[in-house]
Amino acid sequence: MRFALVVLLCAVVVAGCASTSNSSDETYHSIDVTMRNAGTTIGGTLTVPDQGGPFPAVVLVPGGGKQNRDEEFAQHKPFLVLADALSRAGYAVLRTDDRGVGATSGDKSESSYDDLASDVLAQIAFLRERSDIDPARIGVLGHSQGGALAPLVARKAPDNVAFVVLMAGPAQTGCEVLKHQMRVQLQAAGTTSADRLAAGDAAIHTECDLLRAGNFDEARKNARAANQQLPEAERAPDESIDKAINQEYASQSTYDPEPALRALRIPTLALFGTKDVQVDAKTNDPLMRTFLADNPRATVHTFEGANHLMQSAETGMPDEYARIETTMDPAVLDYLKNWLHANQ
Repeated sequence: MRFALVVLLCAVVVAGCASTSNSSDETYHSIDVTMRNAGTTIGGTLTVPDQGGPFPAVVLVPGGGKQNRDEEFAQHKPFLVLADALSRAGYAVLRTDDRGVGATSGDKSESSYDDLASDVLAQIAFLRERSDIDPARIGVLGHSQGGALAPLVARKAPDNVAFVVLMAGPAQTGCEVLKHQMRVQLQAAGTTSADRLAAGDAAIHTECDLLRAGNFDEARKNARAANQQLPEAERAPDESIDKAINQEYASQSTYDPEPALRALRIPTLALFGTKDVQVDAKTNDPLMRTFLADNPRATVHTFEGANHLMQSAETGMPDEYARIETTMDPAVLDYLKNWLHANQ
């Protein structure tokens, strides 16, 4: 259940996103768009309300691994649902394919956090040139890994980012998040031994040191050894581990979000769920409040019973995601829309 490897996706009830629906606040239209970031072509979808404008805009940034513009998995499309809900509420929404997916070139697995942040900055620059977008009201909503990237983007371009929303974005370092996830996985497999749990922590700590030093070969060996600590049914094939140890994973595992979070002075919303087993709310909620304490326009909120995907959950474990009918708890969507309206 590694932070970089678990598919951070959610179930969707609707099959598509009507471009002219009239069942909610506003109608909107969808257009396919293309932009450039140096040698990378970025393809995505922009949804724009039909009446009024220029509109505030939200750039959606997905979780770890290679995601398409909808964060799609097994008929589940959380970014489609977010785009639909926010565009009905009067916001233009841009969602794009990750590097190496769909209409976007490059390879996300070989990309650093600076590379990925630069892609988001290119998307913001694209929106700022459009006459139907208000350039002073463009924000970034990041989920999971995207929730770590959003403050970094704002720190790199403070004059171009009006607000950030961090949905299950970590306040802990990537290494500490990995330690938590390893413990959850070991405990779910029946491990209660303090020594075995401590050994898992030590393996992750070593992994992070190796990745920080850029020693991917040794990191792969260490990860294979840690994999052997798991029950046989839970172990990943060595070739899967080797493939997973890449530049994106190294950036995610070694990233410390504290400096970028402490630098935020724009409206900031951080959302957690009590059933999230990937980014632990008990630890990350108070830590996030500490890092945002000097930002008078920051809000931190934890939803009771919500998992990493902001679904209403029973166990919160990843194997439950696809069994939950609702893509995102309606209470989360309502809270998000109310916060955006109050902070624009």
